[in-house]
Parts: sequence; C-alpha cells; structure tokens
Amino acid sequence: MREIVLDTETTGINPRDGHRIIEIGALELMHHLPTGKELHIYINPEREIDDGAVAVHGLTSSFLSDKPVFAEIVDEFLSFIGEAPLVIHNASFDMGFINAELDKIQRPPLPMDRAIDTLAMARKKFPGAQANLDALCRRFEIDNSHRDLHGALVDADLLASVYVELLGGRQPGLSLGADSKTDIPVAVITADSASSMLQIDRDHKPVRPIRPHTPSDEEQAAHDAFLAKLNDPIWLKT
Repeated sequence: MREIVLDTETTGINPRDGHRIIEIGALELMHHLPTGKELHIYINPEREIDDGAVAVHGLTSSFLSDKPVFAEIVDEFLSFIGEAPLVIHNASFDMGFINAELDKIQRPPLPMDRAIDTLAMARKKFPGAQANLDALCRRFEIDNSHRDLHGALVDADLLASVYVELLGGRQPGLSLGADSKTDIPVAVITADSASSMLQIDRDHKPVRPIRPHTPSDEEQAAHDAFLAKLNDPIWLKT
C-alpha cells in the first residue's frame, strides 16, 4: 500500500485570513516503509509572512521572493501524491491550507477522508499526554536533534518514523534493507542467539543462510567413540 507523509509550512495560522503555503515536504511510503522518493518545494506566497511564523520555521519573504508560486508547482505536487492516503500531523491544518490554495486556482479540493491524522492517533493512544511531534519523538526515542526549526521535509521524515511507532512499531530485531535489483524494501531479522540472519524474500518465504555441516576433528572423534560403544549396530548387518 502506497502512502504519502506530508507537511507544510505557512505564512500564518489561518488560510481564511489570506495566509498561504510557503513550503511543502512529502515522502513516499510503501507498506509503511520509506522508498526514498521525496518532494520538497519552496513557494512564493505573494504576501508578507507573520513574524510569529518566521520564528517557527525561519523562512523569510526575501528567501522566497524568487521561488515559484503555487499555481506553478500544483501539477508536480498532485502528481507526486497521486491517489495515496496522506499521513499528516494535525491534518485539518495542512488540508485546510492545501484546499485553500487549490480553490484559488479553481482546482477541486482534496477529500478530508484521504488524510490519516497522526495527531488524532496519538491522542487516542496516549490520552492526556503531549502529542506534538517533538513530544512523540521523545516518547519513541526518535532522534530529532537536527530539528532546530520546523521544516516541511524534516518534519515529514520524523513523522514517518512516528507513524510507524503509532501503528505498533517495528518488531525487535527487525531492520530495513532493500533488494539490490529492484530497490524494493525487504525485512531482515537478526537472530539474537547467533550471527546468522533470516531474510524474507520477495515471495514472503523465510530463507536462512546455509549452515556449515562439516564436523570438527574433536566432534568427529567424539562421534567415533560413541559408535564404538554400540553393540551390534543395525547398519553393520548384511
């Protein structure tokens, strides 16, 4: 199943007050695993940015002055998200801004039921606890030390990890790799009791590396001594 983890940064709080999107960050998940496909766009909002918003994300009007307007990037954005569900933290905020931008250029809105709201998931799973992105990163021990300011792609990347944890998390010993020929993510389970690995192939069948079967000299001597103690073993009968 394909999903898109999405975040935006804006000029202010409410699109009804004329505030606009200035940054979009999105990344693709396939069966809850990142594929490496990303979309990151800065947008000229054609208006000033509230000081409070600049303090949150650090994006200024001068930085955005030469960036494309939303109408110029909308096709790229819609093509990237396709028909996939959208994983968003506080979905009503981002979806409200996206649909306001689409309305300005007479494009149909995105249905709200496409959004998977991780804020609602977190509040349901941990009632009464803080549910912002930083708090969830702390809860799940996700490293967000590089997040000095909000950034759409940085936040989308962190949210992808939080989303997996909210779904139940990765099983102990489960790490992620990719098929070298197809770049399709595959699971690799490391056995705690040995250095061997159990891989899941593309048909979802476990494949264990071949074990060495040649006995050591000590093992062979012990085996021969055991056989010598047997009385009239059946394999010697003709």
